[in-house]
Amino acid sequence: MNTKLPPDAERDLMMRSADVLEKITGSRPRGVRTASWDFSDDTLRIAAEMGLLYDSSLMADDDCYELLLDGKPTGVVELPVQWVRDDAVYFGMDRFTGLRPYTPPRNVADIFLPELELACQEHGIFQLTMHPHIIGVRSRIWILKEVIDRAKELGAWFGTHAQIVEYVKENASRSAD
Repeated sequence: MNTKLPPDAERDLMMRSADVLEKITGSRPRGVRTASWDFSDDTLRIAAEMGLLYDSSLMADDDCYELLLDGKPTGVVELPVQWVRDDAVYFGMDRFTGLRPYTPPRNVADIFLPELELACQEHGIFQLTMHPHIIGVRSRIWILKEVIDRAKELGAWFGTHAQIVEYVKENASRSAD
């Protein structure tokens, strides 16, 4: 967890992770999502130092915004996440405490679909956080298909995080003119 690491260890881990990803994919990472959305007091400074375009670990808004460090713009755009759009909240379990929450899949779809529809109405971002081992089972995977099908019906644009950041920055500069 980032918040448990000393700043130098967090920086080293982020830098080495970026090196490994670049070696495997041929491309340097363009952004970060911290594990379990664990964002330390140093994560943003390190991300800015690395020249990352975005973070996707914080929940301060429904829509994208530029992160400030010591009151100054960083160039790092936040693509916010929310627990309400995370499959683990509804289907996760803690094997050590015996906690086994269960929300019927239809009820989860009934949460995700209005979130999508309202994001489209507001011309905002709709971002699900899904885990293959949670959503990817037979009784649940249809939820993702239903969300994608509905997004297509609504004319939603599908983009990578980097593409979304480019769109946000381009449109922010247009609205400033």
